[in-house]
Amino acid sequence: MFTRKSIGVALLVVLSAGFAQAAGPGLGQPIATSDIAAWDTSIMPDGSGLPAGRGTAAQGAQIFAGKCVACHGENGVGGSASALTAKGPITSINGGEKTIGNFWPYASTLFDFIRRAMPWQQPKSLTNDEVYALTAYLLALNKVIDDNTALDAATLAKIKMPNRDGFIIRFPDRI
Repeated sequence: MFTRKSIGVALLVVLSAGFAQAAGPGLGQPIATSDIAAWDTSIMPDGSGLPAGRGTAAQGAQIFAGKCVACHGENGVGGSASALTAKGPITSINGGEKTIGNFWPYASTLFDFIRRAMPWQQPKSLTNDEVYALTAYLLALNKVIDDNTALDAATLAKIKMPNRDGFIIRFPDRI
């Protein structure tokens, strides 16, 4: 049976153990900023964090034909993986209707997703130039940009996606 005194002692033990752990055992060393930068690949909606590189839709079409068409189909109309081109406006909650051109709010998100996750069997294997080119190709297929637009960090950040205003912004100060 617990008494007030035993509960008080237990609480004191727990709190002092917490303070002892907070100081740490003194193992390891601080991580260098350059080491953190190699892993910090976050890209914000405003384009901050986009890497150096450049690509066009024509270059992206060639890369898509070699690395993406098997899953996403000719011209991104769908295959074993989701369609990437809009068939029209979203008319239901069906996830299959949501594509780059009618759902995605930021072009920087598309770049980030391709760079982190594609191709699915070799994620993170594309160069930044290839990712810019694929992003340009997919945006051109969805008629968000024209075929002659070259994408880089500056131009990609300025693209306004058709559904940008279709979302409630959770952190408006980060846009």
